[in-house]
Amino acid sequence: MNHVAPLQPLPAPHPLRELLHNEVHARPPEAIAAPVASTHIVMWADAAAREASRAHLALLLRNHHRPPPDADTTHLRVDLGPVRIRWEVHTEFVAWTFTVPLHTEGFGQSEPVGAAASVPHDWLAALPGQCLCGLNLWVLPTREFGSGSLVRHVLNEDALVASTVADGHGEVYTDFAVHPDGYSRMVLLAGSMTPRRLGRLVQRLQEIETYRMAALLGLPAAREATRVLAGAERGLAELADAIRSANRHDEPALLDRLTRLAGQVESQYAATHSRFSASTAYFELVDRRIAEIGESRLAGLQTIREFMDRRLTPARGTCEWAARRQEALSRRVSRISQLLRTRVDIEQQQSSQALLASMNQRQDLQLKLQSTVEGLSVAAITYYIVGLVSYLAKGAQQLGWPLSAESSAAIAIPAVALAVWWSLRRLHQRMFRH
Repeated sequence: MNHVAPLQPLPAPHPLRELLHNEVHARPPEAIAAPVASTHIVMWADAAAREASRAHLALLLRNHHRPPPDADTTHLRVDLGPVRIRWEVHTEFVAWTFTVPLHTEGFGQSEPVGAAASVPHDWLAALPGQCLCGLNLWVLPTREFGSGSLVRHVLNEDALVASTVADGHGEVYTDFAVHPDGYSRMVLLAGSMTPRRLGRLVQRLQEIETYRMAALLGLPAAREATRVLAGAERGLAELADAIRSANRHDEPALLDRLTRLAGQVESQYAATHSRFSASTAYFELVDRRIAEIGESRLAGLQTIREFMDRRLTPARGTCEWAARRQEALSRRVSRISQLLRTRVDIEQQQSSQALLASMNQRQDLQLKLQSTVEGLSVAAITYYIVGLVSYLAKGAQQLGWPLSAESSAAIAIPAVALAVWWSLRRLHQRMFRH
């Protein structure tokens, strides 16, 4: 008799444990059996548009009696019979992929039809966001479809890019051009690849196109930043030259100009830094996806990596150069600002020292004036007290006081003056001591 070991309970789980564990399984490729047609549409969307795409998907699912995605779902795959839909919400965009079986009879002899034709046109036209990428990809099972027919009716021969992929097990053809239907095109000859490997390859090819377009969003921002930075650099050079020959009366105006320039530079930096950082990440993803498809050269044709290196390298360099130029200009503005503030601080310290010296001189004059006033105060107080003594002596003569009023006043003057002076001296000592 076999005994099943009892389950051991786990300690209290981290609230994010399940979410983090499932992240490694997010957006896995699905198995694809050739021949199929796949349409990949990328809608650039803000938070509101990304949430609206969830409701838009729910509308289509409701029409097919399927449950809608919940609020936490970021990717969903659903088979609606004639078409299979993959919906993925990313940080900046929403990706829609429609896949249908492909009838290969006559393929390459007339204009091919994409998988998006299998979904309602009104619903497709109302996808939330702005269309950044639209790719029609046809996966054919064998290599019976030569490149000649593909070039004549599917791709532009003058811009043809092709290579063997999956370590020689397949071939991919594209021209990286937007055709009259508004979509770019790609043809994959699957060879003998298994459905899972084929599904991974299709997803990588779609991601190359997606991340290529997303990376290039930094290029217009780089060009605009270059125009703004050129004017800011000229202004900074003029300001630095003005600071070198300015006097103290010009410094407040120069400091105001420098502050305005610093605000302009930092505003431009804040507006484009996130876009440049995102473009750098997307360029790296393009490189990684190209490496993952395992391509090699087809005779006489340019590979996808060669095309990307030749066409994307200038755009990547422009974005990186604009970002470095922004950072360098920001540091230069900071250095000149610190230099001007140091100069202003030194002059303020010199002015403060002159003000303190002037205050000390005024204080010395006040002390001298106070000493003079104190002497006059002793004389005045003595005069009034002696006057009182004189009046007192006159009244005391009737009671037998032997001295006259004048004699009494004369005798009292030294004693009163000394007493007044001593009292004022004690008062000053108490004040200074406190």
